[in-house]
Amino acid sequence: MEQSFLAWLRGRVRNLPAASVGVGIGDDAAIIDVPVGQQLVATTDTIIDQVDFVFGQHAAVDIGFKAMAINLSDVAAMGGVATSALVTLSLPSTKATETAAAIYEGILEAAQKYGVAIAGGDLSVYDGPLSISITMLGTVPVGAAWLRSGAIEGDVLIVSGPVGGSLLGRHLRPHPRLDLVSRLREAVTVHAAIDISDGFSLDLDRLCAASGVGVAIDTERLPIHADAVARAEATGRKPLEHALGDGEDFELILAMSVDDWEKIQSQAETWGLVRIGKFIGRTGLWSTGEKGLQRMLASGFIHGQKRDSGLNAIGLGNAPH
Repeated sequence: MEQSFLAWLRGRVRNLPAASVGVGIGDDAAIIDVPVGQQLVATTDTIIDQVDFVFGQHAAVDIGFKAMAINLSDVAAMGGVATSALVTLSLPSTKATETAAAIYEGILEAAQKYGVAIAGGDLSVYDGPLSISITMLGTVPVGAAWLRSGAIEGDVLIVSGPVGGSLLGRHLRPHPRLDLVSRLREAVTVHAAIDISDGFSLDLDRLCAASGVGVAIDTERLPIHADAVARAEATGRKPLEHALGDGEDFELILAMSVDDWEKIQSQAETWGLVRIGKFIGRTGLWSTGEKGLQRMLASGFIHGQKRDSGLNAIGLGNAPH
């Protein structure tokens, strides 16, 4: 299977960007060029049948697209530019070549859409579930990566778009916010960032923990996706609960100074940015309202479990005095 499939794949990737790839598919390893003044960004993620998708129920092209998009989102969260990908497919033995080609249609679609080269990878066939692992490479200016650890007290909390309800279908066709990176870099200094993969509140909690700060969230300003409202009607939960905990939105959570926010406020709506709170010295997640600060519990997806509702913990409690 491997040699004939690689011949097919070489033909398919010829029209993809290749400026960063010195040596691509066909050798023992790829050679990647990194421009002067840039650092390499590298991330990898694996998606597995019955955990992240259901092969046979979800279209193979969507599964392949998702595998690329979730890694592209990680590069965006670092403030980077994605350049090339290494793709590893672990294929069930039944109809392995047919499955590989169908998955690659989605991978190549995402590569073309976001200007990414396919630099190499691996294929294996075994008696097990379909698994797709992608290593995404990119670049970021030296010393200028967006980390989770840079938020400071007084920074504004920003989200790049509506959240919740992705399991109605958006989780298979996420839109990594690479479009924001160059715009923000030209206009402001982003202190910290993370993408929303496991749930808005859970990923925000991770950013706060890395930065050693807390956050006060105006939950009434949190943009709730229409899919979260639809899911709430089916589950009996509140739309806000789904917005806080469903996950796989792949929007960005950002921290920047008030002054920088004011610089881009006139463009924020066009870019999809919404200011929903501020970072504070008291650690933890807090909601604001008529009763003052109320403690929130982070909610989201716990790895190692099948993704179903995506909600594992949520709640509001009175702040300690």
